[in-house]
Amino acid sequence: MPDGLGDVERLLLGSEPGLTRREVADRADVPVEVAEELWRRLGFPATADDDVAFVEADVEALRLARELTEMGVLDPDSQAALVRTWGRSFARLAEWQTALLARVATAGSDGGVPASSDADPMARLTALTDEVLPRVETLQSYVWRRHLASATARRLAQGSRDGGTATRLAVGFVDIVGYTATSRNLDESALVAWVEGFEDTATTVVVDHGGRVIKNIGDEVLYVADDPAAAAEIALALVERGAGDDDFPGVRAGVSYGEVVARLGDVFGETVNLAARLTSAARPGTVLVESGVHDLLCGDHDEGGDRDGADVEADGAGHAGGRDDPPYDLRRVRRASVKNYPGLRVWALRRPATRRR
Repeated sequence: MPDGLGDVERLLLGSEPGLTRREVADRADVPVEVAEELWRRLGFPATADDDVAFVEADVEALRLARELTEMGVLDPDSQAALVRTWGRSFARLAEWQTALLARVATAGSDGGVPASSDADPMARLTALTDEVLPRVETLQSYVWRRHLASATARRLAQGSRDGGTATRLAVGFVDIVGYTATSRNLDESALVAWVEGFEDTATTVVVDHGGRVIKNIGDEVLYVADDPAAAAEIALALVERGAGDDDFPGVRAGVSYGEVVARLGDVFGETVNLAARLTSAARPGTVLVESGVHDLLCGDHDEGGDRDGADVEADGAGHAGGRDDPPYDLRRVRRASVKNYPGLRVWALRRPATRRR
């Protein structure tokens, strides 16, 4: 074990390891097989029967898991998926936080660390952990509670409309155009900065318009919104940013509306699949929507008129709301090819010429 690692472990876990997995299970009054399955789903390393790798905190955690199971919170149907989600989420967060602390420690930043620790990176890491951990733990609890409050409010707003996990949402995908080619020409730090810049801006735009980011998938962001107009505005805002901001990549987007299955912070179902397919079919700098979004945005649809543009050679056009100064221009795409959806009616969503930025 590297010098100082024991100090960090002791600080993080509350004490030095002094228990085997069977001792932990016995003290928590949980079958060892159940404990092993829990640890496996959390992503913890496997241990042998005689490995002294556990502390009192492991006993308490196992006891709490048992109590939540007895209360029906961790029921057999949801336990495995919920525990896996916890494990993956916190593992990723821990990797990032450790890398951040290690970078600060090896750089010799004083940042509140005692000057006497400057000569030893491990000692600086230990001191940083001691200084930073309580603050990070408090902040993480705050963020979790705020998101819990928001999720609870959304669930209560649904009321008796749906007692399950299905709900009607607008789903949007925004995809970086030319990601593979660009990434080949960037070194590691530049690539990370580029992708993080995209994710940061996309998250800001989504939240500012009342949407919720579900996940970032490399060069793509998946978001949802209760209001299809908000989802459309998010897609247009990001496409416009890509066209006018040299620091933000060019993007394309697809938006659909319909029944969505929400599970463990993710969304599934035909509506999600359709939004992804629309994004893949979109040309750079364009937003494609299907009938569900079109019908809710456009109360007045005119099937006549010729439109220019190879991407949106349209056999129909509509203006959202049927107003003299409509917020959106919806143009029927004549030869839309959306994988696995033959015959799908697709519209290109744009701002009217008088409102384009």
